[in-house]
Amino acid sequence: MDVTASFPRRETRQIMVGNVAVGGGAPVTVQSMTTTKTADVEGTLRQIYALAGAGADIVRCTCNELAAAEGLAQIVPRSPVPIVADIHHQYKMALAALDAGVHCLRLNPGNIKRPEHIKAVAEACGERGVPIRIGVNGGSLHPDLYAKYGDKVTAEAMVESALQEMAYFDEVGFDRIKISVKASSVPLTIEAYRQLSEVTDHPLHLGVTEAGPPPIGTLKATAGMATLLAEGIGDTIRYSLTADPVEEARAGRQLLEVLGLRERKNVDLIACPSCGRAEIDVFDVAQRALDAFGERQIPLQVAVMGCVVNGPGEARDADLGIAAGNRRGHLFVRGQNVAVVPEDEMVDTLVEWAEFMHEHGADAALERAKSTKDAARRAADEDRDRNLGERGDDVNHAATAVELIRKRA
Repeated sequence: MDVTASFPRRETRQIMVGNVAVGGGAPVTVQSMTTTKTADVEGTLRQIYALAGAGADIVRCTCNELAAAEGLAQIVPRSPVPIVADIHHQYKMALAALDAGVHCLRLNPGNIKRPEHIKAVAEACGERGVPIRIGVNGGSLHPDLYAKYGDKVTAEAMVESALQEMAYFDEVGFDRIKISVKASSVPLTIEAYRQLSEVTDHPLHLGVTEAGPPPIGTLKATAGMATLLAEGIGDTIRYSLTADPVEEARAGRQLLEVLGLRERKNVDLIACPSCGRAEIDVFDVAQRALDAFGERQIPLQVAVMGCVVNGPGEARDADLGIAAGNRRGHLFVRGQNVAVVPEDEMVDTLVEWAEFMHEHGADAALERAKSTKDAARRAADEDRDRNLGERGDDVNHAATAVELIRKRA
């Protein structure tokens, strides 16, 4: 299936975070942040590897004390992805993180307030060729900006905070920059990024800060980031969830895949919402299929449909699917019925055929089913006719309701 995004992306400069390109037409990247103490080298590395496995291209670690900086010195050379050091109030921790070899710094303009400290960090990054993310957070702006904008967080205040930081960098000739302007309000976040994209061509790091736990946190972050990405704004993203950070990385990767901004890495499972015609518990089968595929890197779209009346047709664009009927499953490849299996073997069959298709391709799968396709199609037709005969075309009784409405009119 074609996964190319249909919306143009905003043109930005490109920076390198380690060996990962950000901006300048590079694929949108996924970031997350460790929750371990950075001084715990082995524990932090385990989490970094888990994040990389779930789709993170870049990982951020806190550097809030000397022990954390020393931990970074051991973590960076062993990490599978570039490491960003998260710096807050102590500019000397930024310098220590650079000595540890990190690939990028994240600075919050509201926390390091003295211009000479900001410029000292920028100069040190310039000497090493290390980029900086200006990480503006609506909850920690400089007090002067709160006062200027009526003691409240506004999009204008966040953008001004970023521009002030950039001005300090300009004074020392530093321009390896990416920027974020995050707030916990989705509309405010969207407006801030829109305004920022009008005044700079530096790459933008998207996120909705303090989004909260799933599912509401995932919905808030998706609403904000998907809106901006669909407008062509954004070069790298991070879900900020109150959850295992692996969920952040997985959600980020999935968001980019469904928007067509990254090639599919794992199975894209689609399923019907179920109705009175369904002959299986669609929710249960879909969840078991999702669990069975797990983290298998099989970049196929796989469908689970509740019946054979509309299932194969509605999922004809899927690479592979199965539809239920009369206590059996009808397997189809690219919309063509290829096999019939017992109901309790539906999930295992999906996984087995998905693995075969991933290794050999759809044409080979259809060739494999050459001797069974005709019988599979006849069985599907039988179950479709039986289903319609028992339940009727109007299984949810919409026609009856329409007739009643018309009588009342």
